[in-house]
Amino acid sequence: MNKDQVKGSVKQAAGKVQQKTGEAIGSEKQQVKGAAKQVEGKVQKGIGDLKDNHK
Repeated sequence: MNKDQVKGSVKQAAGKVQQKTGEAIGSEKQQVKGAAKQVEGKVQKGIGDLKDNHK
């Protein structure tokens, strides 16, 4: 695994936690931020996957 894959996975997990926390406290803003962070992490992990596959 390269650093983009690791960082992407961490962002996805953090985004999921943030989204679920937002749901629990009724904060739509936190839910949206969490979902956005998950997408950002997924993209970063995908970039890392591409880099890893082209070695």
